[in-house]
Amino acid sequence: MMKLQLTSREFRLLLDLVYAGNWVINSIRGDDRIGEYDQVESAVFAHCRTCGLDQLVEGAESVPSAKYVDGGIHEAILDYEDMVFYGILAEELARRDLKDRDVDGVDSDLLARKIDAYMAEFSANGIENVAVSGL
Repeated sequence: MMKLQLTSREFRLLLDLVYAGNWVINSIRGDDRIGEYDQVESAVFAHCRTCGLDQLVEGAESVPSAKYVDGGIHEAILDYEDMVFYGILAEELARRDLKDRDVDGVDSDLLARKIDAYMAEFSANGIENVAVSGL
């Protein structure tokens, strides 16, 4: 058994980290969830009942409550997902554009500039100007 001392604010931030981490690991797994992560999440959220945050946990399994889930954590997760999406898309498009260049060697600065250009475009316009030919 381990004892961890946190302020109320630190514990509240820990809840966000645990929830977001479990979301990243398990949200896409469907019925094939990794139960150990769910168990750790439940163990951490169970402590809400002992520190005055009862409204953030529900059920015998100590799962995050609807109030917690609807409280803004998913906006943070969506921001992360957007950045990952745009970052991967920018790099893949830049590598495609520079397919005959040594982008992992001598032309790595060129790749970085191309990625930055795509990221600037996505920042300004999202995917509005993205087109796929042949569809």
